[in-house]
Amino acid sequence: MNLLNGPGFSRLQGAMNAAEMRQRIISNNIANVDTPKFKRSEVVFEQMLEQSMGGSNFQIIGKRTNGRHIPIGASSSVPGARIITDETSVMNNDINNVDIDREMSLLAKNQLNYNYYVQQINHEVKMMRLGIEGRA
Repeated sequence: MNLLNGPGFSRLQGAMNAAEMRQRIISNNIANVDTPKFKRSEVVFEQMLEQSMGGSNFQIIGKRTNGRHIPIGASSSVPGARIITDETSVMNNDINNVDIDREMSLLAKNQLNYNYYVQQINHEVKMMRLGIEGRA
């Protein structure tokens, strides 16, 4: 029985991995704020997750018990996060495009999201433990 391999838990795990990657990318952008010709990068995950889930439309997903079965409905796999570099914009005369205020606000937002994902995963595990132990 795969308790922690459900689609909801996989999405939380993917979101946590994307937040960790986003932390590294934003920190790299902040560290290179004064580096000439440096181009900022960003992590794209939420848009890809929404596309893989079929947007806001609810779809039935068939369970495949054999690898030879035909998949029914949307894919239940979680896409990986991608790093995109912004090559077109310019912020300073030295062709650097890092806005320190924007990066710091993105860093704070990412920290809040990461904390939320950790709380959700802890809640899922706590509920499973409660169900297994049978105590209230």
